[in-house]
Amino acid sequence: MIHGLRPVYSARMSDADAPRRPLIYTRTGDDGTTGLFYGGRVRKDDPAPSAYGDVDEAQAVIGVARSLCADGDPHLDEILVEVGRHLYVLMAELATAPDNHHKLKPGISLVSSEMVVALENHIDEVAALFVPPSEFVVPGGELGAAQLDVARTVVRRAERHALVVASAESHAVTYLNRLSDLLWTLARWREGTSLPARDD
Repeated sequence: MIHGLRPVYSARMSDADAPRRPLIYTRTGDDGTTGLFYGGRVRKDDPAPSAYGDVDEAQAVIGVARSLCADGDPHLDEILVEVGRHLYVLMAELATAPDNHHKLKPGISLVSSEMVVALENHIDEVAALFVPPSEFVVPGGELGAAQLDVARTVVRRAERHALVVASAESHAVTYLNRLSDLLWTLARWREGTSLPARDD
């Protein structure tokens, strides 16, 4: 047992009486493959795991931004929570083999056009609250905004990798494109006054 950690069951229980919990490790990926949603396995360096792995990273980085922005407008937190939940939908779609796409459900395991519209509405709403900069800005004016900019770059990478995996009719790439725009807008809103890239 790791020093300082206690078992979740009572010390009076015997090992036989302790509740059985699923193991965190499965060993099924030790051969370098990973399971897809609705079945099938691919190598971990396959385009699909690369794409939804980027989305997973984006979700985590957005979570960091959310924690850093907790002292701000509660509406910002609501937006980031909504995005975090949407990214689970996106990962499910990208983690599904083409032959199983008919099993996906819009808004649950398949990115819907309504999810894209929701992002556009957030962008319009937030952009109306301040005057956005008209040129490139230097990130880092405020910690939460800087983390939102980091998240934006991860989302851009996810978008590039999703291009290889998403079907022609998918909304996944469009969603990621709009999400990067939203994160930029939120960062500038959070920052207040952005430092321009040029000092003329």
